[in-house]
Amino acid sequence: MAALIGGLAMAMEGDLQAQMRDGFESQRKSMVEEIAAIARIAGMDTGRSALAAPVMAAMAKVPRHEFVPAASKRNAYANRPLSIGAGQTISQPFIVALMSDLMQIKPGDKVLEVGTGSGYQAAVLAELGAVVYTIEIIEPLAQEAQARLSRLGYGKVFTRVGDGYQGWPEQAPFEAIMLTAAPREVPQPLIDQLKPGGRLVVPIGELDGVQSLLLIEKRADGTHARRKVLAVRFVPLTDKAGRQQ
Repeated sequence: MAALIGGLAMAMEGDLQAQMRDGFESQRKSMVEEIAAIARIAGMDTGRSALAAPVMAAMAKVPRHEFVPAASKRNAYANRPLSIGAGQTISQPFIVALMSDLMQIKPGDKVLEVGTGSGYQAAVLAELGAVVYTIEIIEPLAQEAQARLSRLGYGKVFTRVGDGYQGWPEQAPFEAIMLTAAPREVPQPLIDQLKPGGRLVVPIGELDGVQSLLLIEKRADGTHARRKVLAVRFVPLTDKAGRQQ
């Protein structure tokens, strides 16, 4: 009898886990469909009415519920930012997908991310085949993200605690660079660390003012072109004293 009860308990637990997995898979599918719909609507502004298939596949694969606090898991696939603690947020899925798309990553590209947060954006970049170097100034967040990414099998994501404004010069140059926090102006060290032909995606603007998502493309001669993509709202890129850079 005890064995029967134990077997039933294990079966029920297995069914519950399967239901949770199915629920998340269903939610991810709905999230991806919503991203596609928003991309069509925003296409006049972004120039991208449909995002690249590899980006959409990465968004469908990465378990976003693993990158948010337990209390937020039920909302993990809603198309909105969520708090991850320490005054930081995980960006809304559409913005994650759009920024990833703008970078035009190819398998094997070396990519720099400034603002690791929970590690979700880094995981999406890794699913695109990038070797990701990601910097987070808030040490507890960086440590949690590193442990989470390792547990989920993202072995090609390398984390560092530090000031992202200065980039990661010993790993430069990068094919693409992304900032997930907004500086007042584009950091020159990051432009310097971008490979000719590379792309930098960055939100720019004051914390309480208008912010714009910029796409910067570096030319072979070292000059660069920039284009405003969309109005956005990001947490500020800060120094160790918490001041916006």
